[in-house]
Amino acid sequence: MSIEIPRPNADRTQLQQIIAGLPEGVIIINPDQTIAWSNQAALTMHGVSSVEELGRTVSDYRERFELHYRNRHKLPAGDYPMDRVVAGEAFTQVVVEVTLPGEERHRVQQIRSMIITDPAGDPDCLVLILEDETERFSAEERFERTFNANPAPAIIVRLADGRYVKVNQGFLALTGFAKEALIGRSMHEYDVLERAERRDLAVDRLHAGTTIPQMEALLGTATGEPRMVIIAGQPIQVGTEACMLFTFADLQPRKQAQDALRQSEERFAVAFRLAPVPMAILAVDGSRVLDINDAFVNTTGWRREQIVGRTGPELGLWGEAGTRDQLETQLKQTGRLRGAEVRIGLPGDRVCDVQLSAEAVMIHGQPCVLVVMLDVTRRKQGEAELLRAIEAVMQDTSWFGQRIIEKLASLTERGPNRPTGPAVSDITPRGREVLALLAQGLGDDEVADRLKISRNTLRNHVSAIYKVTGLRRRAELVVWARERGLGVRDKSSKEQRPKRRATVRPV
Repeated sequence: MSIEIPRPNADRTQLQQIIAGLPEGVIIINPDQTIAWSNQAALTMHGVSSVEELGRTVSDYRERFELHYRNRHKLPAGDYPMDRVVAGEAFTQVVVEVTLPGEERHRVQQIRSMIITDPAGDPDCLVLILEDETERFSAEERFERTFNANPAPAIIVRLADGRYVKVNQGFLALTGFAKEALIGRSMHEYDVLERAERRDLAVDRLHAGTTIPQMEALLGTATGEPRMVIIAGQPIQVGTEACMLFTFADLQPRKQAQDALRQSEERFAVAFRLAPVPMAILAVDGSRVLDINDAFVNTTGWRREQIVGRTGPELGLWGEAGTRDQLETQLKQTGRLRGAEVRIGLPGDRVCDVQLSAEAVMIHGQPCVLVVMLDVTRRKQGEAELLRAIEAVMQDTSWFGQRIIEKLASLTERGPNRPTGPAVSDITPRGREVLALLAQGLGDDEVADRLKISRNTLRNHVSAIYKVTGLRRRAELVVWARERGLGVRDKSSKEQRPKRRATVRPV
């Protein structure tokens, strides 16, 4: 571009006054390559305060300032904007980075040229017009770094022509495409909205340049295998161009996890149904019965329609109220229960002794309690019968040796009423003497003879001991005493119990 000056020797003072206050930077160069003048904006853009600091000539300017293109390539001497305008070239929108030697800061300038001629058509002065683009390009650089570093897959399409202008590594990793296969392609060739859940809405929003809400879509990949994603679009400005930023959330891992969970739950359902031990699934809230297996039906006699939907306390599945509260508290605190023996109610006012274990689990996303029951009714009955037999035998332990007494006493340790509360010190000194002799296996007559007391007095002592310990059977009393060190005799002792004459008691 050239402008003819009507008067050959026109004074430039007036022109300089006009352009001095412009926000654009202006540098005037003489045809002899000397730098004639610069406004303050141009000086600021170069980080100097006077025209002399720009350099006396174009050559001085090249020595003081290093110019690079945006791709970081250094401009050779003949490509400096000053060299090009001196050569008579008119140009627009040349973007360069200007750096002072030893300075890290990069000043970005967009430069265009103007050639002013005299009446004869010869160049009178050469003008460079500079615009400071440092902030804009810095913002674009920050966006570029953030966009590329963001692990969330994203791609940017230019609204003017529907072509992809930027893509980040997350999108390339998600789809398997190379960057070169996407940049410059149009949405007609590769449409990220092709299999979107609400495609018509998304396309309308894209053409209008407005926000595209989240929706599920199947995204094409380099292998041809579609990938399930959530897609959303947000209008943005990249440089001076209106664009749409598409972001994606990969649903494939979630889908795989859901498939694995469904398969796991199917396997659990089969194992639950076929398990040989009674099992029930209860809801945590209110212990409502959600399901029972076949073994539960066979063992308890409850039919599914009788029990499913009702609560455990209502059915008596946790035993009596006190036991139930204790078990439920433990389950809430630890999330599990192991080997608790309770008596549960059955149809027809029957009862059953079971060993109860429970675990907090998640089934179909719902917190539940898995309960496993082991029927121990027969075992408990057998133990009770054994204890009664031992008790009958130990009514007169004088017929047995010490080792047999110890064996019989050890069998009672599994009894349901095994004592733990009172201490030996709660018993009177005389009562402790009685208890120690009983624990050694002596009969009532032997204890009375050894302590020189009557049988009635002995019975009173024994009755008092039962009251203190809370026990009711001789076998339990012997075990209780032995656990606390009473009646244990030194094996090396030569002491022998006196022989007792056999007596016949009336039946």
